[in-house]
Amino acid sequence: MKIPEITIAGRRIARDEPPYIIAELSANHNGKLETALKILEEAKKAGADAVKLQTYRPDTITLDSDGKDFQIKGGLWDGRTLFELYQEAHMPWEWHGPLFERARELDITIFSSPFDATAVDLLENLGAPAYKIASFEAVDLPLIDYVARTGKPMIISTGMANAEEIEEAVATAKAAGCQSVAILHCVSGYPAPAEDYNLLTIPDMINRFGLVTGLSDHTVDNTTAIASVALGASLIEKHFTLDREGGGPDDSFSLEPQELANLCRDARAVWSCLGSVDYGRKSSEQGNAQFRRSLYFVKDIPAGTVINSDAVRSVRPGYGVSPKFLKQVIGRKAAVDIEKNSPVAFEKLTD
Repeated sequence: MKIPEITIAGRRIARDEPPYIIAELSANHNGKLETALKILEEAKKAGADAVKLQTYRPDTITLDSDGKDFQIKGGLWDGRTLFELYQEAHMPWEWHGPLFERARELDITIFSSPFDATAVDLLENLGAPAYKIASFEAVDLPLIDYVARTGKPMIISTGMANAEEIEEAVATAKAAGCQSVAILHCVSGYPAPAEDYNLLTIPDMINRFGLVTGLSDHTVDNTTAIASVALGASLIEKHFTLDREGGGPDDSFSLEPQELANLCRDARAVWSCLGSVDYGRKSSEQGNAQFRRSLYFVKDIPAGTVINSDAVRSVRPGYGVSPKFLKQVIGRKAAVDIEKNSPVAFEKLTD
């Protein structure tokens, strides 16, 4: 199956390209623009391809209510209301311009997850090259339709979505004119245990939906993300912070700078070692062929003498004939005088 590639800001994202690494800034600015700007700089140093923001205000994503429907029970944010959480976590809209400008100075791609039409309009004015649909919004088909009408590439995260819902989201995007769609396998736990990820879903998603597929990883280390590359993930998204102990809503399950650098290095190393189906001898093996086993004469043999099994052994190095020819050597006669510890060659033998 040929999977259509997508391109974001000139960078091809496809199986034959190294994995595209997205550093998710999310709420890790912790209320400071200078922290958000520093995260951009550190993501660039670490080797990430892109930084992703989240564009919403608390009133565009939820209601200001302390009713039981709006109270968070359990997990990292237990006891808070949705409005309180998003009030703290949101990226002020007036920060977007400086962040986009700084990203361009650093030559790192920046885009965002919009959560309503007004966020899309803001991002369009800033020249966002792509859009990400968050897992919780994958069922918001009107939002997907609005984003798709920008004509920009779209990445849809699929946490909690079943196969039918993924199909609906993709179909909505394509029907509204988006021809460059990628999907991310995701588990919407914060953090998520590695055993919940069922990474074998990734090749199934590739075959089922025929799209560039990646991983949005909420585990606390890089193992799951690196393993996903071997199963076909072309994009990896991880939350990124300057300090996991920073106290922000998302800090505790985010990578720190050295960990992001390790992810960029190791994910690309895994991709490079996948290569293609190849049973031939590799360039790094050429000098070692001499150490393979081959047949050697282990005694002096006068010309005309019949070769018996005691006269030949399979040993290293590999300058004699292959051990598979042992039966064709035993029982023949020496055509010349043969020296002990010399390689077996058919020109030394006769019937």
